[in-house]
Amino acid sequence: MHHRGGEAARGGDESAVGGVEHGDCVTADGADTGPRNIGVPGAQRNTAGCAASVRPSLVARSPLEPPEGRVALVTGGNRGLGLQIVRALAEQGMRVVLASRSVESGRVAVELLGHLTNRVAVRQLDITDPASVARLAVWLGRRLGRCDVLVNNAAVLLEEDDAMATTVNLDVVRRTLETNLLGTWRLSQAIAPLMRACRYGRIVNVSSGLASLASMRRGLPAYRISKGAVNSLTRMLADELAADGILVNSCCPEPARVEAGDRYHPVRFSASADTPVWLATLPDDGPTGGFYRERRPIDW
Repeated sequence: MHHRGGEAARGGDESAVGGVEHGDCVTADGADTGPRNIGVPGAQRNTAGCAASVRPSLVARSPLEPPEGRVALVTGGNRGLGLQIVRALAEQGMRVVLASRSVESGRVAVELLGHLTNRVAVRQLDITDPASVARLAVWLGRRLGRCDVLVNNAAVLLEEDDAMATTVNLDVVRRTLETNLLGTWRLSQAIAPLMRACRYGRIVNVSSGLASLASMRRGLPAYRISKGAVNSLTRMLADELAADGILVNSCCPEPARVEAGDRYHPVRFSASADTPVWLATLPDDGPTGGFYRERRPIDW
């Protein structure tokens, strides 16, 4: 059985990034009220990051620079797999921008990170809205001066399990593609210039084994087709960006792990972020243009 990749809440949309608070001062309408540092001294507006110069070659970072100097953006980061990725990247010393549609859910999610909260900023984003995406890209360039890692985790699943290609409502297909494909594409286009300025980047597209053409079957046509298209986008971006030191890969997350909990919740299901985090932290000679599960290639 294939695992559904991404934070695809049925009937919901985690393509937005809610909120503010940690690591930044922003009002509910998204207006800046002043800078706050995100874990690393010097993380202020117009930092000397890659995006602060019109001559990228003069500010390009050494490939050996440690993770502590890097900035990651994770969409759908307020719950499940997305939150696990946020936590893991912050634990490795990155400054992480958590993208969540709801301001409140983003704030609550960051509070769950304990001592890592000062390494995480919550930003409002709707990947279906070009203006929202543009605002976030400008903020990243001005406030942090870079974006080294992009994890496109946000997704929607709007159809029932028994939906068929012959009868599915095409409006559902359109709305699914708007988020899962075009939203991912739009954000990747906006962030790629920041990565090119540094001549370094890692783009991880959270896909699904349901998108594999090798095992394509009936059911969930909108979701399957949207994630299959994301895999095609992965291949194109990987080829276009390879010369700039940017690695682009797709992954199907591993099934959730069953873990012991506390006396109130004896059993917990925990999303496994291992493969997305591995792809987000690949060395410069790592793979690009691949599709992975459990760190191993799988069929397109």
